[in-house]
Amino acid sequence: MIPANTVLQVGPFSGPMQAEIDRRLPNGSYGKLLNAQDNPPTGAYRAILTRSPTIIPISLLEQLPNLEIIANCGVGYDNLALEYLQQRNIVATNTPGVLNDAVCELAVGLLLSLMRHIPAAEQYLRSGTWAKGSYPLTSSLAGKRVGIVGLGRIALDLVERLTPFKVHISYTGPNKKNVPYTYYSDIVSLAANCDVLIMLCPAGPSTTKIANAAVFHALGPTGYFINIARGSVLDEAALLHALENKLIAGAALDVFENEPHPNPEFFKLNNVLLTPHMASGTNETRIAMTNLTLDNLDAFFQQQPLLTPIPFDLETS
Repeated sequence: MIPANTVLQVGPFSGPMQAEIDRRLPNGSYGKLLNAQDNPPTGAYRAILTRSPTIIPISLLEQLPNLEIIANCGVGYDNLALEYLQQRNIVATNTPGVLNDAVCELAVGLLLSLMRHIPAAEQYLRSGTWAKGSYPLTSSLAGKRVGIVGLGRIALDLVERLTPFKVHISYTGPNKKNVPYTYYSDIVSLAANCDVLIMLCPAGPSTTKIANAAVFHALGPTGYFINIARGSVLDEAALLHALENKLIAGAALDVFENEPHPNPEFFKLNNVLLTPHMASGTNETRIAMTNLTLDNLDAFFQQQPLLTPIPFDLETS
């Protein structure tokens, strides 16, 4: 049981997620701060409950002298000032695993929609253009070389879903892993040897804008690029240039540098597919994420081991 008046919710949660929070916290007795830049309501808060899209500024943390834990609802934690948390011995948790299925589903959906032009083909039919001639031929996924940047938990689950399409898997990351897939030590070499490049690496200093002009040049005019990691791993200006000049065949993006206000230049292009950071956006997944977040808080207040602590000293992929 989480003690009353010890948790500060920072940032909004969607309706079903908020309902689950209200159901599980005692009598809804917790503080709420919808804007992380504002001053927190009065209270001796020991925990922050938040979502990974909400940036938690150090200025807020400095106003919470009793803070001991941040329960972050999301697998990514680039919204947290990890060095500061370490200095104050504040622990943090995230929600890995429970969103793998939903993220993989969207990744496969984006990939097929991009290569088979599903949104454009539907519009072709709806507009009546089909009567004037067949839709142009598209590209098949079968037999393609798929490169993955960051072979972590989600990527390994994605590989299981892609294998029935008879694709060839390769990857890059900080270290070679004990898997039967081809390893490349850098992203440019990977891009040069694949037809589809999928970003699944964590955000951090070592991955900032690693998908850049050199990568798109290596991927080439028949290559496809998909980003379901974080907006920070992509050099958006370089991708726009590549798409505008047909240096690659197409791209699909679920994440952006400036969310929820992506660069409107993308809207002008017909070789890019855009979705609003919805990879984990199913009712089932978001409820599971919320419950894991609250389970971590339960474990903390019961002085039990945390279920999914964030490894501050690691940038894993």
